[in-house]
Amino acid sequence: MLSRVANSIYWINRYIERAENYARFIDVNFHLMFDLPPEISEQWAPLVITMADDKLFKEYFDVPSRDNVLRFMTFDMRNPNSIISNLYNARENARTIRETLSKEMWEHINKSYLRVKEASHHQMDLLALQEFYKEIKMGSQLFFGIVDSTVTRGEGWHFGRAGRFLERADKISRFVDVKYFILLPDTNLVGSPLDILQWSSVLKSASAYNMFRQQYKEITPANIVEFLVLDKLFPRSVLHSLLYAESSLREISGTPSSMRYSNEAEKKLSRLRSEIEFTSVDEVFDKGLHEFIDTFQMKNNEVGEEIFNTFFAIKPI
Repeated sequence: MLSRVANSIYWINRYIERAENYARFIDVNFHLMFDLPPEISEQWAPLVITMADDKLFKEYFDVPSRDNVLRFMTFDMRNPNSIISNLYNARENARTIRETLSKEMWEHINKSYLRVKEASHHQMDLLALQEFYKEIKMGSQLFFGIVDSTVTRGEGWHFGRAGRFLERADKISRFVDVKYFILLPDTNLVGSPLDILQWSSVLKSASAYNMFRQQYKEITPANIVEFLVLDKLFPRSVLHSLLYAESSLREISGTPSSMRYSNEAEKKLSRLRSEIEFTSVDEVFDKGLHEFIDTFQMKNNEVGEEIFNTFFAIKPI
């Protein structure tokens, strides 16, 4: 497979997954808005801070109000990570390799982008916005369903799956980290119903609430980190995502199970997966949850860079 084609497939999947997770991020605050007592004010700044978009946000907006943050994260083409930018980039990548995609994939990507572009011209109330973000999430899940049912399990499919799960691992870690930036009115409220409510919103936004409640009796930070970061079986956990991405890289390179790795990208990803797999929740909190997430995101970005160097970069002859 041409590296140009593989790179486009990899990024189409990352962009679609990223658009879904931006919708999920905004959902954190929608859940909180409807559940919080009236005396507690809304907090929108943590969303752009957690996504590391705060510097760019300040270039265009003075105040992290609800309207400004929603506009910036959803419809602003100046923000390369906004939902509309992600869908635009997915569509542009798909357009250049259209002949290698299934007809259904191209049609769905094109339709999703045009739907968001059309929505960007209209004012929506809160209920309509909630429905709109739900539509983004369902659209992403439909896209991956189409991929799974129309694409041969060859190199292209594995490049797409590796991109999708590396992106998911990064964004789920940011879901957990967002709680670090959502402030409680008083430090004495740690462990209070308000604190639990905020953590519950994180679980709901990751579509993890029901599965979590089947596995744990109490909503505690330790249990949530164990479930969203260290659980092997939950499909939206960090470790589960890394295991799937690693499996796809090994399929692409044909690395047998008897070998630890056959290229630098596999080496970095296997090392990161191993670090997460053999970390306990106590060790996470001993290091500091925010610091642990920061370190993970840095190493996950290095894996992405190494995948580019190993598979996509033009090498000198």
